[in-house]
Amino acid sequence: MMPLVRRAPGVAAMRDATRPGVWSTMNRRMTSAVAAMALLVATAGASAPAHADNLLDMLFGGGIKKARRAEFPPPPPAERRVKPRKVAAEAAKISAPQYVAYKPDRLVKVDFSPLTDVVTTAALNPSASAPDFASALGGLADYQLETIPEIARALVDHYAKSRAFIWVDAGGVSAKASAAMGVLADAAAQGLDPAEYRVDIPASSDPFTTIRFEMALSAQILRFVRDAETGVVDPNRMSGYYDLPRRAVDLAAVLRDLSEAADAGAYLGSRQPRMPEYSALRAELADLAASGEQSVSVDPKLLLKPGQSSPELPKLLDVIAAGLDDELGGEFGELLWQLRGAETYQPELVPLFKALQARAGLKTDGIVGPRSVAAIVGVSKEDRIRKVRLAMEALRWLPSTLGSPRVFINQPAFTASYIDDTRPPLTMRVVVGAPSTQTTFFYDEIEQVDYNPYWGVPQSIIVNEMLPRLRRDPGYLDRAGYEVTDARGKVIPSSAVDWGQFGTKVPFNVRQSPSEANALGELKILFPNNHAIYMHDTPSKSFFQRDSRALSHGCIRLQDPRGMAAAVLGTSLDHVAAKLKQGHSSEKVQRKIPVYVAYFTAWPDETGKVAYFDDVYGRDERLAQALAATAAARGAGT
Repeated sequence: MMPLVRRAPGVAAMRDATRPGVWSTMNRRMTSAVAAMALLVATAGASAPAHADNLLDMLFGGGIKKARRAEFPPPPPAERRVKPRKVAAEAAKISAPQYVAYKPDRLVKVDFSPLTDVVTTAALNPSASAPDFASALGGLADYQLETIPEIARALVDHYAKSRAFIWVDAGGVSAKASAAMGVLADAAAQGLDPAEYRVDIPASSDPFTTIRFEMALSAQILRFVRDAETGVVDPNRMSGYYDLPRRAVDLAAVLRDLSEAADAGAYLGSRQPRMPEYSALRAELADLAASGEQSVSVDPKLLLKPGQSSPELPKLLDVIAAGLDDELGGEFGELLWQLRGAETYQPELVPLFKALQARAGLKTDGIVGPRSVAAIVGVSKEDRIRKVRLAMEALRWLPSTLGSPRVFINQPAFTASYIDDTRPPLTMRVVVGAPSTQTTFFYDEIEQVDYNPYWGVPQSIIVNEMLPRLRRDPGYLDRAGYEVTDARGKVIPSSAVDWGQFGTKVPFNVRQSPSEANALGELKILFPNNHAIYMHDTPSKSFFQRDSRALSHGCIRLQDPRGMAAAVLGTSLDHVAAKLKQGHSSEKVQRKIPVYVAYFTAWPDETGKVAYFDDVYGRDERLAQALAATAAARGAGT
């Protein structure tokens, strides 16, 4: 094989290229064209080589091409070979919070030594007469009482100071104790498990037995009060999707108050949540417990279109017929009678199902799906009881009074409401986080409204969604109307950044400028938090027509953003419209307005009627598991 000879192309090079051996198979008519080209190259000076190459390409389509210097460089010495730049963790992602197995509070043995260290000789030989606290202390020397550390401390602190019985008198178990135990036994009315607060009445009245009863009852009452005020479980231990402060309860003060209270039952009742929503849930639980209702079982996953058949349809039609009111009965009663027992979805039934869907606030497409079935059949009695109990537990995680005015977002209901107790609420549809990017359960305070906002892209979106594309196309943010800034706020072209060197930590901020295409639409309502969640407008208006609206990256998209902005600012829609016309600006909220980004699958409306919703994130099941784990742990103790 002939070696590649490098020399300046020109007439001589063209002569080499046009030797007979090379051209023997080519059309003779091309000879004159090549000769003309050679002449052109010879007279073109220093630029001739490049033009000659281009002309060859044009004439022969690249069939004959000389090797260029840049295309065939000599290989570098081994020790100088440049390794390809390593892309930093291209597959790395910022992971979403995870759900974990719940770990209940640990139980510890109560150390009664601060009390028993001062036991007198008489206490070691108690008499059978009316109990004396000091003489009864010997019964604690080997008493195995287990509870959580803060209750253990409160017990010892209180009795070390008071050195007196609360629940025992000369007659044994006092009337005050009986009243308190009645509240514990009725814990189910509060959505709690009575078995977790059970205390047996002592069979003997000797001092050792009575003081153990005293300590056991005080421990269980403190457990009950703590559960009633802050919840049985700590939601933050279930997942990072919860961010709720655990309120402290002064348990020693509880025992002091009970020692002085004339009515222990009334006192314990006062430690329950006091908001009307809790009262409505408690009333619903009582009604369900007393109801003799029999549930009708229809496949919750039924999907039926006109013309299709299912053995579930007759059961569904029976439920509809049993619940017909005058309006629907007058229009569809005879039709239901004629089609009773039919398993085929006849076209004549479509208007009936559309009417039922409209009443339930669902998309009126006439397709019988899971949400339509749930709206028609309802949630079974057992499931409603479960949802109400879980809702009562979750409500204890919130402040004892929710405040007025307030904004309440219920994720499973896909609604947001501005609530002022003096007027009807403003309620609208919302879009919440998708199951893979769930909206956190937390509460905060609204601070400001941004008009024609910038969208500061969260790091999770930069890393998980933008970075893979930026590694291939560094300039796409520049073209798409985004602004990249460094830690000092200096604007940097996206194309100037070597995005391939970053993994889960990108040292740049990215924001989208105000525009019709801005992901936040025309305004956003801020309540600064650790989760970068806020309420905002959206250009994707069609999402509000869907029944299930778990579609966002976690923020709350509002169907009526102007209405919500006017409500929290205490102003008019005209004011909001005028501010929007002025371009980008911000306006501070001058009142204290708490916002609850909550999660309740059972929740009452302003009239107290409880509605039920799908567990869109599966959190009810997680909470039920946490409650069961706590009950099991407590069963091993007192």
